[in-house]
Amino acid sequence: MISLRPAMLGHATRLVDFAKRHPGLIAIFGFLSGLASFFLVERKESLAQVIALIMLAGWAWLLLENWLRTGIMKRFGVEMPPAVMRYVTQLVHQESLFFTLPFFLAVTTWDHGQVGFTLLLVGCALVSLVDPIYYKWLAPRRSLFLAYHALTLFAVLLVVIPLIFHLSTGQSLWLALALALLFSLPSLRGLLPNGYWWRIPVLVLMLITMAVGTWMAREWIPPAALRLTGITLSQHVDREKREPGNSIEQITASRLHQEGLYAWTSVRAPRGLREKIHHVWLMDGKEKDRITLDISGGRDKGYRAWTHKSNFPADPVGQWQVRVITDSGQLVGLTRFTVTESSPQPASLTEPQITPEKIMVPEQTEETSLEESL
Repeated sequence: MISLRPAMLGHATRLVDFAKRHPGLIAIFGFLSGLASFFLVERKESLAQVIALIMLAGWAWLLLENWLRTGIMKRFGVEMPPAVMRYVTQLVHQESLFFTLPFFLAVTTWDHGQVGFTLLLVGCALVSLVDPIYYKWLAPRRSLFLAYHALTLFAVLLVVIPLIFHLSTGQSLWLALALALLFSLPSLRGLLPNGYWWRIPVLVLMLITMAVGTWMAREWIPPAALRLTGITLSQHVDREKREPGNSIEQITASRLHQEGLYAWTSVRAPRGLREKIHHVWLMDGKEKDRITLDISGGRDKGYRAWTHKSNFPADPVGQWQVRVITDSGQLVGLTRFTVTESSPQPASLTEPQITPEKIMVPEQTEETSLEESL
């Protein structure tokens, strides 16, 4: 047993030295594995699940670091050098962030507040590459490093939970949040002094505050499990081809009242995932209608649906949005259109009668093949 010690330490040291000399290789590997997983989700999900499990294995090492280090010492008589342990932590952060980036880059709505969350992940990934920033600026600041650690774990869980367990976006968000906070608990305890009765209540309050704050900001967290591949506003839909007509960005109030408007969307979801999404119609930032659709992943993974809104307010002039959101309130995507004043009508023409707003049942195409979805 003892004879293994020099060999194991030598291998570990050489590995760390090699990684330090070529930090970009780890980042490239992480990003490529993320890209591979992203495309495998749409083609060979089982392989994507293997990569997701490898990501979780890296985090299991970090969470069980002290126990594993003690076990290795007892079993092999080898004490892992602190430098090796610090670098393993950096390696897991680096690999995890570059693994998750392709998923979030693909689903982020870039003209929405979601861009802030994705750019934050990009910034964290770059920090993990630069040793002087990571070790001399980030690591010594315990509170900041804890937040960095928790955010990285949270992002990884948002990606891997739907891949492995096929939970809905809302369920995945809750579970990822709960696990990230739970695994951050040992580090949070280290921020508070020992021997005070208020230590546990303050710790509980910190956890609740973090959970509530994250949940309230869920609209700005891109749903990694869902991807909007198309959204079109049109006055016509080809029901046989299941394709929208010409896209519009501006329409007069009279045409809107006469013909209504279709919102056509195409959504991708991992295999086996069932999800509720909503088409939310907003006028000048105020919600007017919400139409619920049940979607599901599956062998074909393609889903297209449209909703037809035929009744609008008597005065619909203004800036409109159609948002596609999950049942938990996360934004999948959006589109905008403008309603302008109608041209003056001859006096002999009667004004159209506007009935109270109502939602029409949407057409659904859950069995559409993947090729047709695009």
